[in-house]
Amino acid sequence: MKNHFENIEFLMQNIKDKVGKPVSTRVVMATIESLGIRDIDVPEDFGFESIKSLADYIFREINALPDYQDIKNVKEREEIKNHKTIQVSDYLLVKTKLFAKHYPLGILHLLPVFLQIAAIILFGYSLWTYVGFNEIQSTAVVLGVMVGLIVTGGFVQVIGRQATFYWNYDDYEMVSKTVFYLIKKGTISLLFVIFIISFFNIFFHLFPFNLLIVIFTYAFLIGLLLLVFAPLHTIKQRWVISVAILSGTALAVYVKSQTVLLIYVTHWIGIICAIIIALVFLNIFFKYKIRKNQVHTNIKFKTPILLYQNYKYFFYGTAVYIFIFIDRILAWTSDTEGKLPLIIYFEKDYELGMDLAILVFLLMTGVLEYSIVSFTKFLDIGQKVTSSDTPEKFNKQFMKMYWFNILLLFLTCVLIFILIYFLITASWGYKGQFNQVLDSVSIRVCIIAGIGYFFLAWGMLNSLYMFTLGRPNQPVKAIVISCFINIIVGFILSRFVSYEFSVIGMLCGSVFYMLFTFVENRKFFKNLDYYYYAAY
Repeated sequence: MKNHFENIEFLMQNIKDKVGKPVSTRVVMATIESLGIRDIDVPEDFGFESIKSLADYIFREINALPDYQDIKNVKEREEIKNHKTIQVSDYLLVKTKLFAKHYPLGILHLLPVFLQIAAIILFGYSLWTYVGFNEIQSTAVVLGVMVGLIVTGGFVQVIGRQATFYWNYDDYEMVSKTVFYLIKKGTISLLFVIFIISFFNIFFHLFPFNLLIVIFTYAFLIGLLLLVFAPLHTIKQRWVISVAILSGTALAVYVKSQTVLLIYVTHWIGIICAIIIALVFLNIFFKYKIRKNQVHTNIKFKTPILLYQNYKYFFYGTAVYIFIFIDRILAWTSDTEGKLPLIIYFEKDYELGMDLAILVFLLMTGVLEYSIVSFTKFLDIGQKVTSSDTPEKFNKQFMKMYWFNILLLFLTCVLIFILIYFLITASWGYKGQFNQVLDSVSIRVCIIAGIGYFFLAWGMLNSLYMFTLGRPNQPVKAIVISCFINIIVGFILSRFVSYEFSVIGMLCGSVFYMLFTFVENRKFFKNLDYYYYAAY
């Protein structure tokens, strides 16, 4: 009975936070269902026979409260607290402050990547790379990384979405349950994929057994690393990622220099260290948050609801990683230059070009972060300063903001290309650090892929706008079709022209992805007032 009382009190608070004063029992019922509570859960968790009877009780209780007339939802309370309206004339100042804060913050989130680059330059070695690897060793490591990222990409996307939902309502217990449930399922999926590939390898002999062990170990550890890092973004503790990466890299470098262990093993020790640091932090963090800030509830984790609400985001997260790696697989399976020793064989010049090009995407993440933060902030501001009978004014303001953000994206891309030019040609660049000149193939791949990553980032920005208001259908459709374009164009060019032109498939797929999401985004912004209202 005690748990029933606590659960009802907690649920009432959630309803007040979400809708303020409910105007009818139906509003209460809809809010309860939106929180993932089902009829079959109500008797055990709340002591009522159905959602309707529970909603009737809560509606009466809220209406009987002495402060009923003063009840406000979260947004209304924030508005009262701030007690001021930001005028349209303030937009430029607010934008400037947001950009100054969130662009560097977006780049700072890439600190773990920069730490890896610094380790390669200083030691010729990082947490999962080594300049001394031969082609076969590099093949094993890169394939392991690919498998790990593709298998866990969907789970990472769902962690980001579903855990954020509970986080925004300060429901730390459900955040914890969601995070560890998805980490567990992601880990099981990794093992399942490893088993399936091993089974087929028995019959088709795609890779030697020893090589397969290396591939699967990297796949499992990198995938698990990605899974345990994902919730750190949601709970706004991204600094832990940098600490874990730095600690794991330092340990791996130390073990490499002080022992005669294989490079593979030193990598695995470093990655395991980073995983343990993240897992220990997550456990301590959630125990502290739940003990300090939340009343214990007996609400159970509901897998069917989780799957129904997030399967589209899961497909999107998986498809994005598949798209990113398609061109590499096509290039590394092309035998136009001679018979390959393995069915998939690492090609150094191609990979160097792609590694340089990925800087275009990584350094534009600051613009993506700023664009989405400004969008969500000005949605709230815009609905306050725009009259309800002039929604077209509201929509045009955001279309104008959209083009401003695309201009920022383009200007950032130009500056990044200038940086890459110096990395290729300057004495302090690639030649100065590694004592070798980039092959023409690497430069060609870098230029084409860099342009492709610009369009991919543009398409992702379009998708993020739609994701913000819960409209994932078109982005999912766009990225799936783009994968097919990537495969078809890349396969034809890599087989009938030259292997490095598989990158053109990536470029064509990225352009299509951008154009498709751009068309949908225009429709989205033309009816933004409706989508904003429907989302909340």
